[in-house]
Amino acid sequence: MVPAQRYGSTCFHQYTSEKIHAASLDQTTVFLYSIRILNPPDALLPPVEAQLMKPLMALPTEPPASPVRKIIHCDCDCFYASVEMRDNPSLRGRPLAVGGRPEQRGVVATCNYEARRFGVHSAMSSALALRKCPDLLILPSAMEKYRIASRQIMAIYRDYTPDVEPLSLDEAYLDVTHADRCKGSATLMAEEIRERVRETVGVTVSAGVAPSKFVAKIASDWNKPDGLYVVRPSEVDAFVAALPVRKIFGVGKVTAAKLDKLGVSTCAQLREWPLVDLHRHFGVFGKRLYELSRGIDERPVCAHLERKSISVETTYVTDLRTLDACSNELRSLAEQLDARVARAQAAAAVRKLFVKIRFADFQRTTVECVGTVTHLPTLLALLEKGFARRSKPVRLLGVGVRLEEDAVATHGQFDLFDDEAVEEDVDESADDTANQTANEAGPADETLESDMHAGSLRNIGDPPAPA
Repeated sequence: MVPAQRYGSTCFHQYTSEKIHAASLDQTTVFLYSIRILNPPDALLPPVEAQLMKPLMALPTEPPASPVRKIIHCDCDCFYASVEMRDNPSLRGRPLAVGGRPEQRGVVATCNYEARRFGVHSAMSSALALRKCPDLLILPSAMEKYRIASRQIMAIYRDYTPDVEPLSLDEAYLDVTHADRCKGSATLMAEEIRERVRETVGVTVSAGVAPSKFVAKIASDWNKPDGLYVVRPSEVDAFVAALPVRKIFGVGKVTAAKLDKLGVSTCAQLREWPLVDLHRHFGVFGKRLYELSRGIDERPVCAHLERKSISVETTYVTDLRTLDACSNELRSLAEQLDARVARAQAAAAVRKLFVKIRFADFQRTTVECVGTVTHLPTLLALLEKGFARRSKPVRLLGVGVRLEEDAVATHGQFDLFDDEAVEEDVDESADDTANQTANEAGPADETLESDMHAGSLRNIGDPPAPA
């Protein structure tokens, strides 16, 4: 007989319903199929039901396992510098950077590996870079040239899958789980992509292949430059366990210091902490730490990404020493912000306004309030509040708006010198939010902000490890 405690219990998960619908089974058969699911094959059933159930015994009682995801993270090597060396081969072999002028407080946007040997890196001030490497050649940016190269690269990526999530002009995730190129092999696709970009665009790409975005991104740094690293599903656990916690997306200097005080320096050590304890120490970000330390990352690759904010900011050649000086500059920034919001057709989605200040000592503060329009008096009031927190000369000033969720999507490319791009739009940093009393932790790492004299350069995405 059908066990009473199982007979009639909830059994129709999504797969079951789809299977029944596809088979066009009548109500009697549906009822019998529920018995099939709820009872083992050797269960004793009434004779009539047993006879009717014979054709159903071949139907599976469990849904097929979902295919293991195949994610490729592609990252061009020192992209801007690579484009410059491609166009001028005489630059190869000498220390080269793309960035702002040192006398105008410019910073290095990127540099080649010859410069990195001297300790030069992205986001370093150009003046310091020249002190470290006196022979360093710093070229101004040529964004249109970089955009053209980027469009060529992204077009190659989309030859393999429509599921391409750009993080910047030179970096993207590809979900090739269901792609049929290269006989479905993600490794072969990554190799072919790298070869095509090298031959077609003239720059090199490093790639990581893994079952998740988190692991694929780390893997792409493993064999830089011009390398490929594959982490197979069976290797994820050991690969992640050996990682330093600083590799976890969202762990910046402050969070790393907190973890160090707890005796945690590797993901293996982090796994020893229960979720409840991590939540107590880090708020909701504790769950992210718990998952990523185990290699768990179900984030999908999104071809159409939600924009969370729009902003404009400027680093000044000479510090702004008074509130009045800051107020005068803010008016111009507010006009630029209005233009960007209009260009993005996002006016109806504005939900908050914010003002960002970086003082001469590099301390920063952000003040925000609820608002639906870029109201100048409101922005000036936020500026006054933020300036009063330190009352020191101001090096950088920015204004922006935060947008309603699901209101504005970006499609494909975006401009690093224009509206903020997607992955870096997630508020300030996980370190900042982890310090807030409210348990609100964002998914982003400390943002790598590189301010050039001609505007604001954003290096989008969590900062890569030194290569």
